[in-house]
Amino acid sequence: MSSTPATSSTPPSCAATTSPTRASAGDVVTGRRVVVTGGAGFLGSHLCRALLDAGDEVVAVDNLVTGSLENIAPLFSQAAFTFLHHDVSNFVYVSGPVDAVLHFASPASPIDFARIPIQILKVGSRGTQNALGLAKDKGARFLLASTSEVYGDPLVHPQPETYWGNVNPIGPRGVYDEAKRFAEAMAMAYRNHHGVEVRIVRIFNTYGTRMRPDDGRAVSNFLVQALAGQPLTVYGDGSQTRSFCYVEDEVRGILALLDSDHEGPMNIGNPHEFTI
Repeated sequence: MSSTPATSSTPPSCAATTSPTRASAGDVVTGRRVVVTGGAGFLGSHLCRALLDAGDEVVAVDNLVTGSLENIAPLFSQAAFTFLHHDVSNFVYVSGPVDAVLHFASPASPIDFARIPIQILKVGSRGTQNALGLAKDKGARFLLASTSEVYGDPLVHPQPETYWGNVNPIGPRGVYDEAKRFAEAMAMAYRNHHGVEVRIVRIFNTYGTRMRPDDGRAVSNFLVQALAGQPLTVYGDGSQTRSFCYVEDEVRGILALLDSDHEGPMNIGNPHEFTI
């Protein structure tokens, strides 16, 4: 499948964590208070760092099924950072005011599609509803991390946001595709019926620091094999193409969307394709 956007220290143990964990000292936060679900994941951890650097207070929520405390270990020393060990497929409670909810909780690596398919569907449905419920209760803006996978095996190149896609709901990637399609529908329903301010980012291939070595996508596979001195595995005849966006560029785009007046889906990724 080739999808291209038409637009452009040891971490603390979480075993006994049942309530938010806060640093005990630091400067007063004057920015927004932002909840990031999936905050210990690859992309979520970069978002947490960027938000903190911008002067925002961050509450990261993660069940650590695919996320890692190592990803957010440097953030625990900051007074503006809170970590909540929690599965958002269950009811989400965050005390105090919240200005924005960024819903990034979901296994997103191809290796997970066969390993934990039910969890993927649950976080896309129940998890999205719970995150939207939090945004509704707090009067917060909601940003959904969706994906280019909603386009499936596209028959249109590049894909504009108006393209409905070509998805096989029972294919090997179907659980992820359909979880995100449902999440988008849920988000727009909350916008239309409850007045929640919704932003939807359709994320294309992203790479960078903190990627899981077993991610299962081309960049991580190539790096792991190269570092091990192994031949690079190319599936197919090498003519297939992919677009790749560096994680810090992706994060800048996501935060620009969060702060924009644009409602509805927005593709964010590299519009240029490379052969594999």
